[in-house]
Amino acid sequence: MKMKKSYLAVPLSAALLIPAAGVSAHGHEDHSKMSHSSGKVSLDVSSPASDLRATLDQILSEHAYLAVVAMQKGIDGKKDFEQAAGALNQNTDDLAAAVGSVYGDDAGKAFKDIWASHIGYFVDYVKATGAKDEDAKQKALKDLDEYRVEQAAFLDKATGGRLKAADLEAGLKVHITQLLTSFDSYVAGDYDAAYSNLRKAIEHMYMVGEGLAGAIVDQYPDKFKNTKVDTPAADLRAGLNRNFSEHAALAILAMQKGIDGAKDFDAAAGALSQNTDDLSASIGSVYGSEAAQQFKKIWSSHIGYFVDYVKATGAKDDQARDMAVKELDEYRVEQAAFLDAATEGRLKAKDLEEGLKVHIDQLLLAFNSYNEKDYDKTYPAIREAYAHMYGVGEGTATAIVDQFPDKFKGAPSGMPNTGLGGMQEEASSTTGIVWSLLGIAAASILGFFALRRRPQQ
Repeated sequence: MKMKKSYLAVPLSAALLIPAAGVSAHGHEDHSKMSHSSGKVSLDVSSPASDLRATLDQILSEHAYLAVVAMQKGIDGKKDFEQAAGALNQNTDDLAAAVGSVYGDDAGKAFKDIWASHIGYFVDYVKATGAKDEDAKQKALKDLDEYRVEQAAFLDKATGGRLKAADLEAGLKVHITQLLTSFDSYVAGDYDAAYSNLRKAIEHMYMVGEGLAGAIVDQYPDKFKNTKVDTPAADLRAGLNRNFSEHAALAILAMQKGIDGAKDFDAAAGALSQNTDDLSASIGSVYGSEAAQQFKKIWSSHIGYFVDYVKATGAKDDQARDMAVKELDEYRVEQAAFLDAATEGRLKAKDLEEGLKVHIDQLLLAFNSYNEKDYDKTYPAIREAYAHMYGVGEGTATAIVDQFPDKFKGAPSGMPNTGLGGMQEEASSTTGIVWSLLGIAAASILGFFALRRRPQQ
């Protein structure tokens, strides 16, 4: 497996649903190590509305990821199922708190009860599948259909009709179908379909986040200082958030599959490789195809080093493990230098190196604790690694917008009109972050491409 991805430590403002409420998403700490030449975050990239969108994107997309993981762990009878399910429940708590910060504690509790019910129905479906009980499977599907109606009605009422129940029901059907298709494909041994649908499920939730954030901001414009959720800069941030956080999620899952010798390892690694392709294409849309290829080589190398670490762990080869860690340290220097040069110093190499170390340490902690069966450490590490990448997305987007401000002066791109995303989940994973950037090449970094590369593993 030869893939890769970068990590930055960036300043992440507390992404509050309503600034005065004091409720923030899990993991949204201050990443103060990301340097920015202007000393401030662009209000277009980070505004009350775009912060709300980012918060909802994080929680909702993490829900899709953790739901698929928990369903796989459940059908496989894995010992870490309880911890995976616990992480999913903590995600529900975060989402309910976010809703409550907008609509009040009673609404937050009512939302939690409804939302949690559909997770229970997924668990019922998994149990029925394991027991080969077709009647119980059909009962779970019926319960999920009834859930869609109840959840849609709640959100229609809460948003004052800004999200329509019929559209919400359609969007929730997409979400449910994607998760069930991923699970059914996994059970059938069609692992490529399983991971393709996992990626679609994650992507779809970004449309959910944008749609829900847009409705809330329209409902309470003064509380969000009349900012918009769907500006070109906000779209860039959202797209980068998706690429970066999905990398962390898929990397950890692939490492688990690798050490377990699971049959779906190749498919998990392939999904991670596709994520790398998407991220490299995004870089290329800003800085040109040559930069994309150089970025991909560097980024892919660190994924290869993680694979080396997993293999060495399985072989109980401490020397090879130490070598993989050494190579990851060398990768940090090279990746940081590339991004410093690409952004013309807006992202500082020294700070980037420190941020990349956090990313690497988080993934190694998640893997090592999993291998040692200390699952109570594994899932908090997974959630922290996932949340941390939203700081990466914000910091990278801020640097790009500052570097190419004229490319982000367009009008808002327009809100999705299908409630929770509807049938738009087939949209390209990179379109939202690159559409306004085609053909830009940063001449200032071309000389950097001669940087001596380490041989790829």
